[in-house]
Amino acid sequence: MASKDGDDVQVLERGHIYFLYRPRVEEHEPSGQGDLQQFYIVLSPHGKKRYRLGVIGREKLPDPSASGKERFWGFIDAVESDGRKLVEGLTEETYQTKTRGTRHQPAARPAGEGKYQILRHGDHTHLIYALELPRKPGDVQKQLNIEEEGSYIISIRNPDKASPPLAGLPSRQQARFPKNLQRAFRDRKFADADPPEFLDHEGAEFVMIAAAESPREELGIHIETERESRDKADIFRDLHLHKSEHPIEPLFKGEWR
Repeated sequence: MASKDGDDVQVLERGHIYFLYRPRVEEHEPSGQGDLQQFYIVLSPHGKKRYRLGVIGREKLPDPSASGKERFWGFIDAVESDGRKLVEGLTEETYQTKTRGTRHQPAARPAGEGKYQILRHGDHTHLIYALELPRKPGDVQKQLNIEEEGSYIISIRNPDKASPPLAGLPSRQQARFPKNLQRAFRDRKFADADPPEFLDHEGAEFVMIAAAESPREELGIHIETERESRDKADIFRDLHLHKSEHPIEPLFKGEWR
């Protein structure tokens, strides 16, 4: 149920947010955003056993300093009730190809942990977050535009409307929303992320637009964070990442691995 948290702002959902990236095939020592195959956000709403794995199309977040100018597409790749299942596809993998022989896909690396809220603000919805780890963002976070806090207008794409050429998911991979959610589009190309249950459907496509560098100044919202440590970080408890397989330097030191 939505709760009010300031003038003209309603909190629709709260939870944990995690950022991860995966290096390209055979890229064992990534040194920058250009070495990445995919960039992920995981949203885990409070009070629900639910983990949503979102893929951001440009392998980074929109630049907060370019408010309103950068529009990034993404989609929900998986939704699970168990964090273990969510990251099964993000582990290290070796496979054979006919032309290149044995190929190696490195495991995903955690790059950030924090708290998020999905808000209704007037006639649109926001995804905002505040970072808990790393305590001091490093080069990894700088290149991926993961700042200490961020605010993004988020909209959901209508799967019944045609995508631009060479854009979006193939129709067979797009979400098929239940009638109550599909009606929210009112035959438009996009709808607000209200309710956030749009994001509970694999293949849901969304657009994120950088709104402001400070949610507190823009919306009057302050997200309470906690001081996390290597032993108590939520990302390892929730997603069951094995530190021996998923390098932790990006999460704690902001260093590429």
